[in-house]
Amino acid sequence: MKVLRYSYKDFISYGVKVDDVVKKLNGSPFDEITYSGEETSYSGIKLLAPVKPEKIIAVGLNYMSHVLELKMDIPHVPVIFLKPPSSVINPFDKIVRPKQSKQVDYEAELAVIINKDCRNVLKSRVKDYIFGYTCLNDVTARDLQLIDSQWTRAKGFDTFCPIGPWIETEGGWKNKRIYAQLNEKIVQDSNTNDFINSVESLISYISSIMTLKQGDVISTGTAGGIGPMVDGDVIKVTIDGIGTLENSVID
Repeated sequence: MKVLRYSYKDFISYGVKVDDVVKKLNGSPFDEITYSGEETSYSGIKLLAPVKPEKIIAVGLNYMSHVLELKMDIPHVPVIFLKPPSSVINPFDKIVRPKQSKQVDYEAELAVIINKDCRNVLKSRVKDYIFGYTCLNDVTARDLQLIDSQWTRAKGFDTFCPIGPWIETEGGWKNKRIYAQLNEKIVQDSNTNDFINSVESLISYISSIMTLKQGDVISTGTAGGIGPMVDGDVIKVTIDGIGTLENSVID
């Protein structure tokens, strides 16, 4: 099921995409999915980021190919950091390269959406707290990341967290091809089977540190092939079985 958030005639709603039709939901989809009876053509809506998270927890160095690319050691525990909710933008919105940075990179990632509040979740129970999966671009000011001891500035600029196009509630996370296209050229191409830490391990670990809230986003790391974007570029993140997230870049 493809659950999306959209704007139509100045109203913001959740809906379910069925072929070329969006079926409007009554309220939030997280507690119960019920339909209002209203339907709209998919081509007639403005697609929004599928959630408004309280927090975005991102994971570094979670693909073996990325660890090898950076010539780093495999972390003993997951490397996590936060991206602010103010960095979230919609599909097709523009990523703005800030004046403070000379190199802004794409990072194609699989993101997990939490469906209900949880704390200290056992790995065996993680599936009970997953609403679904979507695409995320963990945009990074690479030059700033390399000089700062913390990653907040490099990861936290406005527009640095495109999310979408919708949440896929079926199919799980395993064996998913994930790739990025820069101006239609494939620049990252991997599979979630390359994860160092599974989704179950990540959610169990993160929930042992902080309470995860309904609608929170966990971004599971990027593969090898990261690289810069410049003014006028178009970047797409595609995950098989989920969808494609597209954004353009401006200075």
